[in-house]
Amino acid sequence: MTARLERLRQLLGELSVDAMLVSSPENRRYLSGFTGSAGYLLISKDDAVLATDFRYVEQAGRQAPAFRVERIAGDTDWLPNVAVSMKLKRIGFEATSVTFSQHAALAEVLEGISAGERPELVPTKGLLVALRAIKDSIEMEATQRAIDIGDAAFEKVSATLQPGMTERYVAWELERSMRELGAESTSFDIIIASGPNSALPHHRPSDRELRATEPIVIDMGARYQGYCSDLTRTLCLGPVDDTFREVYSTVLRAQQYAMAEVTDGMQANAADGLARTVIEEAGYGDKFGHGLGHGVGLAIHEFPSVGQRSSDVLTEGMVFTIEPGIYISGWGGVRIEDIVILENGKARCLSHARKQAVDAA
Repeated sequence: MTARLERLRQLLGELSVDAMLVSSPENRRYLSGFTGSAGYLLISKDDAVLATDFRYVEQAGRQAPAFRVERIAGDTDWLPNVAVSMKLKRIGFEATSVTFSQHAALAEVLEGISAGERPELVPTKGLLVALRAIKDSIEMEATQRAIDIGDAAFEKVSATLQPGMTERYVAWELERSMRELGAESTSFDIIIASGPNSALPHHRPSDRELRATEPIVIDMGARYQGYCSDLTRTLCLGPVDDTFREVYSTVLRAQQYAMAEVTDGMQANAADGLARTVIEEAGYGDKFGHGLGHGVGLAIHEFPSVGQRSSDVLTEGMVFTIEPGIYISGWGGVRIEDIVILENGKARCLSHARKQAVDAA
């Protein structure tokens, strides 16, 4: 945590702020280790305050020893006294995490400070999520464990799938298996989409029964020590037809090509283009309607964004998904997703769950 705080402090001068007010749960945990559901961090070059209510004071003291814990009664009432004592003039805040009403409340309480001492609230965007994009060894250990749990649960449950099972039943079996393997929770609501439902990228599991020869998209993830995994596999329980073979082979080629060609320093939209070109050349360009991937960490979707319109740059140490897909209304869809890390200039795949065996189209 000390190293993470120092990285943030080095950026305060570049932002022309005296301190950073942190409110989002993921950034709060990343910088302090505190896992409670309520509180703020206020971090300057010389001080670090964790403000939280009675429920979490003892927990905060244990989890965040680098911080001075302030017990608070209201959501924002604590800020004026602390800001004055720290002699702050400009306080950065997370513009994408603070709501309009929260900002109004913060501004209102600061109005009570005399004009000569009153700090200014300065919006910042993307600073902390960019810091989180480069994973350290502790984060990678938790991430790999989450991935391994997801892989193991997929292998166990997928081997038992039979026609007649419902999407909802399969989702529950995967969640149960991940928890039995050590997950603290799922990292998002599991997607089980069979037959025509698999043309819906974010279908919610229903009571529809699995059927032989139809595509079944399984999108799942485990959370371990706060860190998420994300895995998608597409299966067929019976003999595959020509459509499944062609679509699946195209998606797999697109994923493999992107995984092999992504490099350190590549623009994220160029990485997206690697897979998209393969799919377009196969005649399915209009059937791939989402981005190639996204960062994964304390949040299931975080920086970088790997899509057509992304200006993010992929750099060493970033962890993100590569998940091309093709979706055909009325028939179904295929998506294949793995998590990679950029390491030694190239993408290394971190997930190893089996993929459907299909002869190339």
